[in-house]
Amino acid sequence: MAPSVAIIGAGFGGLCMAIQLERAGIRSYTVFEKAGDLGGTWRDNSYPGAGCDIPSHLYSYSFEKYASWTRRYPEQPEILGYLTHCADKYDVRRKIRFRTEVRGLVFDGRKWQVSTVSASPEDSDDWEVADASAEGEGAADDDGAAADDGGGAAADDRGGATAVASESGGPGGSGGPGAAGGTGGTGPQGWSGPQGWSGAQGWSGRPGGSGVPGDGEVRTEAFDVVVMGVGQLNRPRLPDIPGMADFDGVSFHSSRWNHAHDLTGGRVAVIGNGSSAAQFVPHVAEQAEHLYAFQRTPNWVIPKPDATFGPLTRLAFHYVPGLQRAYREWIYRYAEGTLYPALAQGWSVDLLRRRALAHLRDQVPDPELRARLTPDYPPGCKRVVIDSSFYPALTRPNVSLVTDKIVRMTPEGVQTTEGTYEVDTVIYATGFKSTEFLVPMRVVGREGRSLEERWKEGAEAYLGISVPDFPNLFLLYGPNTNLGHNSIIFMIECQVNHIMACLPHLAANGPIEVRPEVMAAWRRQLDAAMARMVWGAECQSWYKTADGRITNNWPGPTTLYRRLTSRPPWPAYRVVGAE
Repeated sequence: MAPSVAIIGAGFGGLCMAIQLERAGIRSYTVFEKAGDLGGTWRDNSYPGAGCDIPSHLYSYSFEKYASWTRRYPEQPEILGYLTHCADKYDVRRKIRFRTEVRGLVFDGRKWQVSTVSASPEDSDDWEVADASAEGEGAADDDGAAADDGGGAAADDRGGATAVASESGGPGGSGGPGAAGGTGGTGPQGWSGPQGWSGAQGWSGRPGGSGVPGDGEVRTEAFDVVVMGVGQLNRPRLPDIPGMADFDGVSFHSSRWNHAHDLTGGRVAVIGNGSSAAQFVPHVAEQAEHLYAFQRTPNWVIPKPDATFGPLTRLAFHYVPGLQRAYREWIYRYAEGTLYPALAQGWSVDLLRRRALAHLRDQVPDPELRARLTPDYPPGCKRVVIDSSFYPALTRPNVSLVTDKIVRMTPEGVQTTEGTYEVDTVIYATGFKSTEFLVPMRVVGREGRSLEERWKEGAEAYLGISVPDFPNLFLLYGPNTNLGHNSIIFMIECQVNHIMACLPHLAANGPIEVRPEVMAAWRRQLDAAMARMVWGAECQSWYKTADGRITNNWPGPTTLYRRLTSRPPWPAYRVVGAE
């Protein structure tokens, strides 16, 4: 008998798991999605210019290649359209329970008891939890989420319904559509916050919505297996700036864009300068009377060679045998052979640095502005921004780059050490709580062990998938599986295939968990591999916890991860209760 499976999240990860279950003939699964539609990151990020820095033909599942992309680098609506296409083609939408948030999971010795709360009919279709509290441990640093963190590799179809990509393949990144900024929501702690944000630690409503419903349906259901597909970049983070609630204007996080607010002719402050800001700042600058771009630390930026695909090119990708596969594989090999060595402090470090400096020199003629935009840390220590419009926007006469230290927010605007910048809108492009995996869900495993307690010094999991004492609980895009050079969907497909290989074992023998000694060996191997990566350099990034532990990134080639996850899983696992 097939196990019952709860999948949490309907982004790239959750949909991939659901589709592979369908392809394997397993129908005993439910997908829980807290929002009103599928899409994950690409649902939540709908700011102007939202798009991916992975070539389009790589930004897809290995089993569902897509020849109809209209641009070399896909924009948010097209990526969301692809996810919708996949959900409909494989008929998994019927299994998604929308507007249903998972509050907690408790293992009862045999099954997982999954507690959920669902929106009642009168609530907005788009309610969701958005804990956007002030900066805490492991908060993301000045970064965005809509751009995938790493190139997309073209996964190979070979190997049947649960085949992972070949070493020369792997698909593109993870994402989701856009959420409008909340207005007028009130957090449970009573702070209503500035217009466009609902509270430092509260529930976030959307325009016209009521926030998380207080009278939604609460249920507890039992499942044999739980697969977490919530990702790493889904909970917006607001900076810890005094006086944020005092600001009289409109403010919102970039991933909760307030489309109802007209920026035309306004004075806008953008706090944060990562990937999301690089994408929307050029668009906002065209509308605003003046834009102040507040920068704490400059980023390394390399060009984004975007272009449109005309009808003939799209036909060629669709009908010329092997063309799309060859194109995907070429880009995958370039990322693996050139970008990964730069992160591992290998031969291409200087190449990446020279490319970024040449891009800065070509696009910013003013030497004083160039100096303020030049990082003082190695390329790759923080996420490299891939964009060709950000620098030109900063040279516009109505745009000012502000590097003064922010002291506080005032009713009028942003006060720095050098004075006050009066604005009517503040946009926080300050990233996500990337190292707080699975929060705010409460997860309790065997013998009452809390996952939060186990991860108090930083999240970790075997292969980024499994944790001792938490049987039949599997993670997608979990700890140490993010990439700085290649496709996150490649990693997700590897993880899904590993989980699929575990299912027959646990169905036949009962709940399984990774062996503690295997987890300990995995930790040692990760630490040794991390020692050679550039992420340990002196810079603050969303890859690290507050004490400097790197909990997000994978320190090896993706080909190595594919080999590790394709091994038979049972030697690494034990049946719960067995010696």
